Amino acid sequence: MATLAEIRAKLQEQENRGGGSSNTGGDNAIFAFWNIPENSTSVLRFLPDGDSSNTYFWRERQMIRLEFAGIKGQADSRKVTVNVPCNEMWGPTGSCPVLAEVRPWFKDPALEDMGRKYWKKRSYIFQGYVVDSPLQEDTTPENPIRRFIIGPQIFNIIKGALMDPDMENIPTDYVNGTDFRLSKTMKGQYADYSTSKWARKERALDENELSAIDTNGLYDLKDFLPKKPT
Repeated sequence: MATLAEIRAKLQEQENRGGGSSNTGGDNAIFAFWNIPENSTSVLRFLPDGDSSNTYFWRERQMIRLEFAGIKGQADSRKVTVNVPCNEMWGPTGSCPVLAEVRPWFKDPALEDMGRKYWKKRSYIFQGYVVDSPLQEDTTPENPIRRFIIGPQIFNIIKGALMDPDMENIPTDYVNGTDFRLSKTMKGQYADYSTSKWARKERALDENELSAIDTNGLYDLKDFLPKKPT
């Protein structure tokens, strides 16, 4: 498990550099927090990545939404949207042929909006426990270690706190870790998570939570990234 100092150093390194169809699994492990009621909060506890070589306790996905007029040879003319992985997840900037085509569009005001439409979208895969939630799920997996697909708004709250010197221990620590309070409000017709925050007190994992880790092990989060395109 990486230390908080190592995470801070790597996040700072990314900031200094200018810095973010998918395989999320079909085992019902993903917790659909976006379905919690308006003005409610779910309490989550993040766990480390099963891959000890990963400095972070998350993995970043970069996906591109491509829209097509339809499927060639089929009479149904409905539009089709396909999510494809961006090659820059595995290689340097400029290695993705889609973004290589799109980047010059931002220099043309007439194409700028189209460029944003086809720009890569970032999300982040975490794992951990749902400590408390108002969401009534029809079924829950036998393994209580869940996965979370976190968008940039929530991720920036998580990352911002990690860089705060007042946070003394890494939040995934089994003894001195911290729960995350994910709160949903509405801004117009869209969900807003800007009031989410870390709990004010640290909490040790209880016997059941520790036992579940021993029994099931931790997910290797890179297993849930999309396959690299050929």
